[in-house]
Amino acid sequence: MRKRLIFSSIACLLLISLSFAACAKEAEEEEEVVEEEEVVNYIKIGVIGPMQFVQGEHHWAGAEMARDEINDAGGIILNGEKYLVELVKADSNEILSVTDAAAAMERLLTVDKVDFVVGGFRTEAVFPMQDVAAENHKIFICCGSSTQDLCAQVGKDYDTYKYFFRGTPFNSLYLVQTDFLMLEMVGNMLKEELGIEGKLRVAIIAEKLVWADPMVAIAQARLPVMGMDVVGTWRPSDTATDVTAELTAIAALEPHIIFTTFSGPVGITYAKQWGELEIPACSVGINVEAQKMGFWEATGGKGNYDTTLNTYARGVKLTDKTIPFVEAFVAKTGEIPTYTAGTYDAILNLINIVEEAQTLDADTLIPYIEATDFISTSGRVTYSPKNARPPAYPHDLVWGAGYLTGIATQWQDGELKCVWPWGWEGITYEGTVQYKIPPRVIEKFGQ
Repeated sequence: MRKRLIFSSIACLLLISLSFAACAKEAEEEEEVVEEEEVVNYIKIGVIGPMQFVQGEHHWAGAEMARDEINDAGGIILNGEKYLVELVKADSNEILSVTDAAAAMERLLTVDKVDFVVGGFRTEAVFPMQDVAAENHKIFICCGSSTQDLCAQVGKDYDTYKYFFRGTPFNSLYLVQTDFLMLEMVGNMLKEELGIEGKLRVAIIAEKLVWADPMVAIAQARLPVMGMDVVGTWRPSDTATDVTAELTAIAALEPHIIFTTFSGPVGITYAKQWGELEIPACSVGINVEAQKMGFWEATGGKGNYDTTLNTYARGVKLTDKTIPFVEAFVAKTGEIPTYTAGTYDAILNLINIVEEAQTLDADTLIPYIEATDFISTSGRVTYSPKNARPPAYPHDLVWGAGYLTGIATQWQDGELKCVWPWGWEGITYEGTVQYKIPPRVIEKFGQ
């Protein structure tokens, strides 16, 4: 009996010691697993824009797509450590309040402490945003405002404003040049197909905002040189909900073409009422609201044949990246991307540069960004040098064949189609179709 007790005690002690050994080994293995866990850091990018409007919504969606693409690929290695991208959303409310925009930028930089900022849309708001970024020595890539004066600031005071770069679109002077090329194409078609002789009559209508001022001034001076008569100029608010008075006055002057410059929600109002009043004039120019898929429903189809400068259209190949990006954006949002979705390209290019330079320091990165040569979803992205002269400005995007050209799109019976370039400088992008003259214009002016 005593022997059995001794053996039982020994057996128990053995079991206990084995259990302790197993537990110790398991704890050691867990400790090793913890020690092997990868440390991940984050590059914080602020995305600022009017988030209650399509322009800001597309800022954010484009940025999200870039973030996901970078993070899903494993991020980047910076000084031996892994970094992923983290986005911080800031609603600038800039369409309605410039003050709100400046405050939103201040919060991004001083409270959220982001490393970089992309976005910005309304020129009047981007100027104070630019100042806040400069004061905090943070790189700000603007993906919305075209005003050339923003990059002119870089040339006037490089040391202060060198942190500012334009991401999209190219500046308003190039926009108006592209506008004229599109206008010339439509004018030639009117003359050739309808047999119109003499000068074409053009009405100018543009929202009353700073970015549109130089475009209106150039159009007033340039159109007569192009053999077109300007019958008048109208400047409604960018948020106007009724432009019947302006359109009625325009219709009375019987123009062949209405030359538009809209970035705000007035673009919906204008296109809907242009169709409802059945004004027999081609609508050609810039209408940012007409760049989105919801435009057709918003105008009840009355925006049919409205034509706008644009960046994207389904099935149109500007580079090998264009169609995959557009289709992924449509799958994500149900919308065709407007140009403000260029935050996608801005972030991808920026992260490539950070990885190349192996730093997040803004002053070190600036020369790398200035040397950008990047194939984006909309063309080849390069920057004008520090000593650039008008129409180019420092840190401005290079425009022209082989670089960024933009496209023109027309709503044709519920579908947004690319109609320009059509042989310009030898360029016709895959997926481009011919411009259609609105039937009521043919009926009015056809011989």
